Amino acid sequence: MSKVIRLLCLLGVALLIVLPFVAGADIYKYVDKYGRVYLTDRPAHTGYKRLVKTWKGWSESRVGGGSINYRALAANRERFSKTIEVAAKNQKLPTALVHAVITAESAYDPNAISTAGAVGLMQLMPQTAARYGVTNREDPNSNISGGTRYLRDLLGMFDNDLVLAIAAYNAGENAVLNYGRRIPPYVETQTYVRRVLKYYNDYKKIM
Repeated sequence: MSKVIRLLCLLGVALLIVLPFVAGADIYKYVDKYGRVYLTDRPAHTGYKRLVKTWKGWSESRVGGGSINYRALAANRERFSKTIEVAAKNQKLPTALVHAVITAESAYDPNAISTAGAVGLMQLMPQTAARYGVTNREDPNSNISGGTRYLRDLLGMFDNDLVLAIAAYNAGENAVLNYGRRIPPYVETQTYVRRVLKYYNDYKKIM
């Protein structure tokens, strides 16, 4: 047996060993009608979609060696509801809109950290946090305060155009301005806008 054939055989055996573990590592995501997000490696029905790409560089945070507990989403939504309500009222924003943004950004995990460096419930980037005087992005009250102020300013900047404000929250206001006050042609941002609007419409029915 030549060295090439022997190498190919070894590679084939290695793939047979590795592939089951790779397949088993696939993560599937399901969002129910209330905006609750579930992750699993064993989807229970066809409503689950395999995660391939997320927006804004979002990834699971690591807390004490663990990962985000998506099943705690409803409990965290209740936990932070009063803070969200107060911040929304202070910035004259619909409470349902703030909930929609937080659902899309962090699934209500105050410890969520993106690969791009965004942190917390409303996924504040360092520059945004500094602009609004947020010194601790992991603090839920400060994070929500800074995020809602930013969202309010974006609505003002884009003449209360909700779609553009949402797009700017994801891609940055300069991206929206550079594309002639239109949603930037980024798949990530376009998907994000659709998701936030869906969450917003769903939350308006129950809030």
